[in-house]
Amino acid sequence: MSAVEETATERVHDLLEAVADALELDARIDVTDDGETVKGTVEGDDLGLLIGRHGQTIDALEHVAWRVAMHGREERRRVTIDAAGYRALRAETLQRQADQAADEAARYARPVALDAMVPSERRLVHEYLRDRHDVETYSEGDEPHRHLVVAPLAE
Repeated sequence: MSAVEETATERVHDLLEAVADALELDARIDVTDDGETVKGTVEGDDLGLLIGRHGQTIDALEHVAWRVAMHGREERRRVTIDAAGYRALRAETLQRQADQAADEAARYARPVALDAMVPSERRLVHEYLRDRHDVETYSEGDEPHRHLVVAPLAE
C-alpha cells in the first residue's frame, strides 16, 4: 500500500509504533478516528520519556503525527496523542489554574497572565472559562512564549 493510500489512522499508528520501538517502550497503541479527530493512545509502563518534561515530547509528537496524518490530503482534522492518561491529568491541572486565575482576576479587578502554553492547552482554558460571566480570556505574545490572560469583565 502506498503512503497516499494509507489512512490517517494507519499513518498515526505506524508513527507511534516506530517511536515506541525506537524508545524501546513496552507499549500498547490504539488509534481511533471519529471523523473529526484522529486520536492516538499509548498505554504501558514508564512512558515518562514519551511524555517528556512538561509534556514537551508528547506535544512535539502530536505535531509530527498531525503532519504525517494529513500529508498529501486536502482534509484537515485534529490529531491528538495521549500517553498514560497524561492529557486528562494536564486538563485537570489547567482547569484548576484557570479557576484560580479567574477568581483572582475577578476579586482584584486586574488581568492575570498564565504561563506559556501550546495552542491546544490555551484552547482548553478559553473553552473552560467561556461560561464564566465575570471574566474574559485572550492570548498574548508570540510562540513559543504565547500565553493566556484572564481579565475581569467591566460591570
